[in-house]
Amino acid sequence: MLYLYDGPLDVPLILKDWYEQEAASNYGAYIPFVGTVRSEDDIEGLSFDIYEPILNSWFDAWQKKAKERGAVIKMAHSRGDVMLHESSYIAAVFSPKRRVALEFIDEFVEDFKASAPIWKYDIKEGKRIYALDRSTAIKGSGILK
Repeated sequence: MLYLYDGPLDVPLILKDWYEQEAASNYGAYIPFVGTVRSEDDIEGLSFDIYEPILNSWFDAWQKKAKERGAVIKMAHSRGDVMLHESSYIAAVFSPKRRVALEFIDEFVEDFKASAPIWKYDIKEGKRIYALDRSTAIKGSGILK
């Protein structure tokens, strides 16, 4: 399940909802990852743009991988502005065994950082500034010649 929200994520509510959705599914492991905007480079927060068609297809591929391992993956991400110490990203894996969930959450979060079509901007003095130095080019992207 992929969830997109405008603004910061309500971490306790989302994690509780996900837990309740899967409580009777007989999973032995529930491993969440919560990404929080941290203070660096005098930013006031971060802002995010998302290209949903590519994000949906990227996430669908990860859901297939999870299913092959007997697991379920869930993800929530913010659109727009998220201020310091608020959450912009949550991912969670549910699986019968803890090792699968632990390994899968690590693989998923790392690939998210490298491949998800989400553009990050610093918010400084109320303005959005593209965070080029902390961005990763999406595999296969670039200018055609």
